[in-house]
Amino acid sequence: MPLTLWLSLAAICAMGAMSPGPSLALVLRHTLGGGRLFGVIAAIFHTLGVGFYALLTVWGLGALIAGFPMLFQLITWCGAAYLAWLGFQALRAGKAGALHPAAMATSRGQAAKEGVLVALGNPKLILFFVALLSQFVSPDMSALAKAIIVLTAMVIDGGWYVLVAVVLSHSRILPWLQKNAHWINRITGVLLIVLALRVVAGPLV
Repeated sequence: MPLTLWLSLAAICAMGAMSPGPSLALVLRHTLGGGRLFGVIAAIFHTLGVGFYALLTVWGLGALIAGFPMLFQLITWCGAAYLAWLGFQALRAGKAGALHPAAMATSRGQAAKEGVLVALGNPKLILFFVALLSQFVSPDMSALAKAIIVLTAMVIDGGWYVLVAVVLSHSRILPWLQKNAHWINRITGVLLIVLALRVVAGPLV
């Protein structure tokens, strides 16, 4: 995979990981309820669920493109619509949403279990990954290239949420984020809508 194409993949995966939602709320809850380690555990196990869905998506996309191009196009548009819906939800969220979780008592096992379940319990991730990865998957793509795509999605997702846990374990950071949540939501919303339009425009490969 050319470096420029990989950089585009990394940027799109980063936008996906940073979008507000239940995953962010999960890491915040366990960080606030149990400290940095618990938030990091939740982030790592969430990444395993994300990797599972990314692997399924990459395997399935090549077959869909080759055998059912119209069905592939329909699913891709559904994924783009989902990205746009996430963007509009972020624009409407204002200061509310995932930056205001309720702290709770937690444990390492609970953080690990909920990290996986929040990822696997969200089948919309399939649509999300179809929309993202359809830009980069082709029917003749090698196993190594597919592995690079999956690992990139996992490393970026895990790296982002570990960073969230580490940064938010410092008590002065969260109040600043809560104060500026409306701007964070607006920027994220615009980026997601732009990404949806890019998906509709066609693949990068």
